[in-house]
Amino acid sequence: MSPETTAVHVVRFAPAKLNLTLAVTGRRADGFHALHSIMVPLTLGDALTVRIAGSNATCDSLRVSGLPVTSEPDNLVLRAIAGAREAVAIHHERSEAPPALLATLLSKRIPVAAGLGGGSSDAAAAIDAALGAWGVTLPAEALSSLAASLGSDVPFFQAGCGAVVTGRGENVEPLPAMVGTVAILLVTPRQPVSTAAVFRAYANGYRPSGDRALRISEELATQMRNDPSPRVLLERARDLALANDLIPAAVTTAPGLAGFTAMLGRILDRPVCQSGSGPTLWALYATLDEARGAARAVRQAIVDATLPLIGDGEPFVAATLLAGAVAPGVPENAPAGDVPAGNAGYGPDAARGPEVGHRLRTGRPATVQNWTNRRSRSGDATEKRLGPGTEPGGPGPDGPESGPRESS
Repeated sequence: MSPETTAVHVVRFAPAKLNLTLAVTGRRADGFHALHSIMVPLTLGDALTVRIAGSNATCDSLRVSGLPVTSEPDNLVLRAIAGAREAVAIHHERSEAPPALLATLLSKRIPVAAGLGGGSSDAAAAIDAALGAWGVTLPAEALSSLAASLGSDVPFFQAGCGAVVTGRGENVEPLPAMVGTVAILLVTPRQPVSTAAVFRAYANGYRPSGDRALRISEELATQMRNDPSPRVLLERARDLALANDLIPAAVTTAPGLAGFTAMLGRILDRPVCQSGSGPTLWALYATLDEARGAARAVRQAIVDATLPLIGDGEPFVAATLLAGAVAPGVPENAPAGDVPAGNAGYGPDAARGPEVGHRLRTGRPATVQNWTNRRSRSGDATEKRLGPGTEPGGPGPDGPESGPRESS
C-alpha cells in the first residue's frame, strides 16, 4: 500500500428504498419467507466516507453523525467491511498483505428500523467503498454471496436500480428506468418496528386473506417493464395501498399505527401506503413541489394535534423522489454529452449500460461522489483525495442488525 493511497477518501451514497409492493408467497425450507416485491431506491439516503486507517489503528472503526445509531462492531457497516476483507483474502490468495484497516464515517439521514432499508443500503455501500479503498475487485458470485449473508435487502442495493425482488431477496430483476419524475412523501412515526417481530406476527396469523398483494405486484411489474412512466404508479395508487401483506402484522406490532395511518390518509386526501415491515408510510405525488406541500400539511397537523403522535416524539417527515429516473426524451443509454444538466449517474452501477442509463440525481447530496464498480476500481475514475491525516467529514448511523434478515 503506497503512502499516497492512505490519503484516498472513498465516498459512497446509500439510498433509502421503498417497497411499492410486498407480497409474501410462502415459507422457505431455510425458515425465511419468500417474497415478491417491487423495490425502488430514493434520493433520500446516507453517505459513507471511507479511508485507510492510520498506522496506530488496531481494528476497523466507524464514526456516525446525523440520526442516532450505534457504531458497535455488530453495525452492518463494520460487518460488511469485515466480510469484504474475508472475501478478498479468499479470492486474492497471492496478495502481499491482508487488506488494510479502514476508518469510516457514516452520515445518517435514513430513519432506523423504519422499513426503508437503511442498514442494508449502508452495508452495500460499505462493501463497494471498502473494495474501492483497497483497489481490488471481487467476482460477481462472491459479491452476491457476501450481500446475501448480510441481509435480505442488500442484494437489491447492490443492483443500484428499481427491481422485482423475489426469493428472500437474493433474486433481483432490474426494471427499466422510470421516464419522468415521481415524488414521494415519507412519514415515519418515531416508533421503531422490528422486521423480525413483524414476520413473527405474520407467521402467527396476522395477515390478509387471499393473494391480492401478489396479484397487484405481478401486474405492476408487467406494467413497469412495458411502460416505465409515472402515470403507471399514480394511476395505481389505491392498489398500492393494499399491496403489502405485512400491514396487519405491522399494525399489531406497532400500537397506534392503524389510527395514525387512517388520519394521515384523511389529511392528505389520497391513498397511504406502507413500506416493507413499516412503520414508514408514503404517498405518491406527480411533482416534488406537491410532495413538499403535503409535508407542510402534515407538519401543521402535528402542531394542531390533528395527527396523533405515536412512539417517542414527532414523526420523520420528508419529501423525496424515486431515484434512477431518466429525463423525458433522453435515451437511457445516451452518451454523457447528450444528457441535460442535472442528470448524472446514480448508484454503484449507474453507468453499467442501457439497463440503468443516466439517472436524475435531484436531491442527492452535492458532496457525494459515485462511480461504477468497474471504473472506480480500475483507475478510470479519480477518488476524492484529501491531505494526509484529514478525517472524513459528513453526517450519521444505522442500528445493529443481526444476521441475514427478512426483507424490510
